[in-house]
Amino acid sequence: MEVTINYNGQAVAVEVTLEVYEFLDRADHKAENLSHEQRRHWDGREFDEYIVATEGVGIYGETPEEYLCRMETLGELMAVLDTCTVAQRRRFLLYALDGLTLAEIGTVCGCSKVSVYESIDAVRKKFLKFFANYPNK
Repeated sequence: MEVTINYNGQAVAVEVTLEVYEFLDRADHKAENLSHEQRRHWDGREFDEYIVATEGVGIYGETPEEYLCRMETLGELMAVLDTCTVAQRRRFLLYALDGLTLAEIGTVCGCSKVSVYESIDAVRKKFLKFFANYPNK
């Protein structure tokens, strides 16, 4: 993606990855929101104090490095889930994200508790195998 930035008063076109573009787009949107707040609702506090008081966090909430790491990790997790069967993936997500018990998942999926356990265990083993070879152990 191509982004235009101002450098020493000159507009420069720079090629960036999709992740960097998304982060810059979110930052621009946040700056527009803050500018709007400043124009319409400014109450005399310093700019930084106003941001902390209204949002309770720093300017963006996460650094570009944290955002890229989070997106990279999400991509890796999705890559592992893509290697699973549809049933394994559904059962694992019901267990991991929704917090359902094995019996509840069995009822939802129309299968036995043992089948649910085997599916979740198979996904767990795929994650362990993937991260066993991961360089940042």
